Amino acid sequence: MRADLFSFVRNPTNVPFVIGRLTGILSDEDDGSLLVDVNGVGYEVVAPLGTRGRAKVDAQGRATLLVHTHVREDVLQLFGFATDADRFAFRTLIAVSSVGPKTAVGILSALPAHDLARAISRRELSTLTSVSGVGKKTAERLLLELKDKLPLSPGTEAGQGSDLSRERGPTHVSAASQASGDLLAGALVKMGYKQVEADRAVALLGARVAEAELPTLLREALALLAK
Repeated sequence: MRADLFSFVRNPTNVPFVIGRLTGILSDEDDGSLLVDVNGVGYEVVAPLGTRGRAKVDAQGRATLLVHTHVREDVLQLFGFATDADRFAFRTLIAVSSVGPKTAVGILSALPAHDLARAISRRELSTLTSVSGVGKKTAERLLLELKDKLPLSPGTEAGQGSDLSRERGPTHVSAASQASGDLLAGALVKMGYKQVEADRAVALLGARVAEAELPTLLREALALLAK
């Protein structure tokens, strides 16, 4: 059976199936990957940081991941993403010379699809080289080869201010509101979201941060981040 599987892997055109989506209960593995329990069958999935927190979850607590099935030589590996945009960005990245799946996941861990598209559109070399494992030559290649290939989210066109800066509104906030916002952002980060995502949720909630209890704010923040 194992030899048959590897014979399929060595010749990708003979692979009998490709997994494109998984819905199940997520849990973290020791190596940083995710385990998706689908009706008792566990699928090990490599995913960018923050994927678990951003994935859509149904009433039964099952999360849905969009999957890329990667087949090469004697390796069959699953990569999972919270959104179609992240999966598309991953597939676009691994099509670039010298950018493998591991590097692509690292890039998307630091820069989700919309942030990556904005960095490419604005030719922000320093943003790309700030990602662990991405040197200047690789960053320059990304700027060259990904130009016009990654769609920008509404409101993130080159030259515009960041979404976060526009959403924050007035810069003056009360001490109580600031404290509540810090607590909420900290809780979201512990749940797997990136700091920029946590800050964005706090900004979107606006005055609610000073008015509602933390459990309520968490539910509302998760609903906003899932959109």
